[in-house]
Amino acid sequence: MDPDIAASALTEDDCALTDRELEVLRAARTGASIAEIVGEVHLTPGTVRNHLSAAMSKLGASTRHAAAHRAWEQGWI
Repeated sequence: MDPDIAASALTEDDCALTDRELEVLRAARTGASIAEIVGEVHLTPGTVRNHLSAAMSKLGASTRHAAAHRAWEQGWI
């Protein structure tokens, strides 16, 4: 079985984040700026900020980097 599919199946029920929130957190995990994230995920800066804000709120994180770290610790990204 594909490892990505297996990981997704194991964490799917536990993750409250949307696919887009996970996508921007994945990009943010490297310490990327908003502009760099925008270039990677091809969304507007406002949309990226909205997704990051929603993910931060859901994860109880005060920064996008903390939210990305928490999502990574959970195995979601």
